[in-house]
Amino acid sequence: MSGILETPEGRRIAYDRIGGAGPGVVFLGGFRSDKEGTKALALEAWAKAAGRAFLRFDYSGHGSSSGDFLDGAIGDWFEDARAAILGLTEGPQVLVGSSMGGWISLLMARAHPEKVAGLVTVAAAPDFTEDGMWGGFSDDQRRALMEEGQVALPSDYSDEPYIITRRLIEEGRGRLVLRAPLSLPMPVRMLQGTADADVSVDVALRLLDHAEGGDMRLTLVKGADHRFSTPECLKLIEVSVKKVVERARHG
Repeated sequence: MSGILETPEGRRIAYDRIGGAGPGVVFLGGFRSDKEGTKALALEAWAKAAGRAFLRFDYSGHGSSSGDFLDGAIGDWFEDARAAILGLTEGPQVLVGSSMGGWISLLMARAHPEKVAGLVTVAAAPDFTEDGMWGGFSDDQRRALMEEGQVALPSDYSDEPYIITRRLIEEGRGRLVLRAPLSLPMPVRMLQGTADADVSVDVALRLLDHAEGGDMRLTLVKGADHRFSTPECLKLIEVSVKKVVERARHG
């Protein structure tokens, strides 16, 4: 079933969901991605075949949801995810967060641990606005961002550059998860490619070292890139989600 959810902040979020057994699975996409991506659709097909409840959605400014991408920031997209998860699912959910969605899934686990039965992250990019963007900007780029309100970065995925706004950077500083204790008392499986040019293995290792939890594993896939969408990678995501669902069901 497809629909539109109006969030408490007044944004209109496009979503697709299927009914099924719990715990359900929720896919959280990445920066400038949408709910029609390869991983989202592959996971939905798996959920249908398994009879498992499933939800995918577009953040505001992404895909079919309302808003302009350039107006958004991590906090807005976290609010969108929270509204979708709290409003469209029943009981605790297994969150599957890809890239930026990995960061947002960690924010959700921190804010609403009772709603998160487990986590699977794929090339998770926690704190990327601070560490990956601001931290990597030249003095000229930082100056342009502060004075002009935005800076353009080349994209490996589109002919159009990424426009990074001052608000994205500044608002993200209030959403960082690697600077304070991060308790993840649910089963967690982290997947990371060694050939990822956007999120390095060091980020995955830092998250593994930083987070606190009794059931946490990181799997490195040699040669996999940031898309993590080859048939082998998609199968690994499926297997990881199935394992986390089973562990969540049995406590």
